[in-house]
Amino acid sequence: MAGTSGGRPSIYPTLLYADAKAAIRQLTEAFGFTELSVFEGEDGAVLHAELVQGNGAVMVGSKGRGGVFDAAMKAAGTTGVYVVVDDVDAHHRRALDHGVEILMPPTDQDYGSRDYMARDLEGNVWSFGTYAPEIPV
Repeated sequence: MAGTSGGRPSIYPTLLYADAKAAIRQLTEAFGFTELSVFEGEDGAVLHAELVQGNGAVMVGSKGRGGVFDAAMKAAGTTGVYVVVDDVDAHHRRALDHGVEILMPPTDQDYGSRDYMARDLEGNVWSFGTYAPEIPV
């Protein structure tokens, strides 16, 4: 298995949106992601964007641009992504302040995590919590 260096994650959830610009706004404003890069086509469609949260990242693009990945994702359902955050309650308040649909309020789990669940503008489910499994190197 290929390793990573320089603090680069080895897994990047990738989501395609009908309105990628609106998704990027929601992910940055409501969920606290930071734009690392956004590449747009001549028509203004988001060809590729990278958003970071802590030491992880997601890749975002526009649906309907053509290509193998777009075709493969055409019939795909929504995606679920889990993101580790330090303060679940503050994160949840931020999402609420931005009108995000909350599916589960902050809840203490039996396995020691505190997390909440939300749905983005296009139906993807985002879980934010304190559980961060230790991955042996």
